[in-house]
Formats: sequence, structure tokens, C-alpha cells
Amino acid sequence: MEAAVFVITAAIVVVGALGVVLRSHPVHAALSLVMTLFGVAVLFIAQEAHFLAAVQVIVYAGAIVVLFLFVIMLLGVDRAESLRIESIRGQRPLAAIVGAGTLGLTLVAFLVAGKREVTGTVADNLTDEPNVNQLSRVVFGDHVLAFEITSVLLVIAVVGTVLLTRRPPRRSEQATFEQKGDR
Repeated sequence: MEAAVFVITAAIVVVGALGVVLRSHPVHAALSLVMTLFGVAVLFIAQEAHFLAAVQVIVYAGAIVVLFLFVIMLLGVDRAESLRIESIRGQRPLAAIVGAGTLGLTLVAFLVAGKREVTGTVADNLTDEPNVNQLSRVVFGDHVLAFEITSVLLVIAVVGTVLLTRRPPRRSEQATFEQKGDR
């Protein structure tokens, strides 16, 4: 049963990821991203990482994709831009070099790490307390100021975005509004 869930969910994740890359319409690509993120959440549940699955659905599939869709709608998807015109000369070869370098550094990191732990150290402070409790103590105790500053910055960004998207009324709309106000 676990193998069937894994195979079906992995196929959903791969199809969704391909949809993100291959879809020409940005909204359809964002919806494919939602499918991919939900598939990853199911894979987390299969590994009994319920907290990560909840974060995956709430934060990524919920908030981040909604933000993507908002930006897509803000920028306008009705404009067609030519992909043949490069705004920065030589950006494609530079992107290929940076991608190859990143892949090379990742491979070197895996080869050097060998059988060591991912962080390079062995955890000494393992307790019987659940990870969620430890995480909440660190985030809402030791780092509560950074957490609150981040929330304030996000609120400021949302308010700024809303103010930037408000367009002034057209002259005809303004004249109609002023005529109705005079009565």
C-alpha cells in the first residue's frame, strides 16, 4: 500500500512540476505548482512528518502561491512578450554557466560529505521532547523579536502592494463622481 501511495503521489508531483515548466499561461503554471506542493505534502504524510505536511499546505500551497497569483495578476498576463529579445545581453549563457556551477558545487558537497551527517556534526542534545515543542520554544521564545519583525515587514509589504495597485480614477469617472456629489 505504501509503495502504491508513493508511486501515485510521485507521478502527481512530477506531472505538476512539468506543468510548472511547460505551461505557457502563468496562472496554469501556478496551479500546477499547487498540485506539486500538495503532492509533496502527501509524501511528507507518508513519512509521518505531519508538521512539515501542514506547513507545506498552509505556507507554500496557501500563502506563497496566492502571492504568486497576486503578482501575476498585478503585472498583467494579457501582455505578450517576445522571448527572442534579450533584455540583458548574454544572460542565457551566463545562466547556463551559473546553473552548471551550482550543480557542480552541489555534487562536490555530496562527495565531500560522504557518510558524515548533513550538518557535519552529531547531535548531542537529543531529548524525548517532540520537535514541534522544541521548534515553538525557539521561535516564540528565543527569537520572538525576529519573528515579530518579520510579521511587521510582511504586513507593510501587503499594505504597500495594495496602495501601489490602486489606480486613480479616469477623468470621465472623476467628473461623474463630482457631478453626483454636487447634487
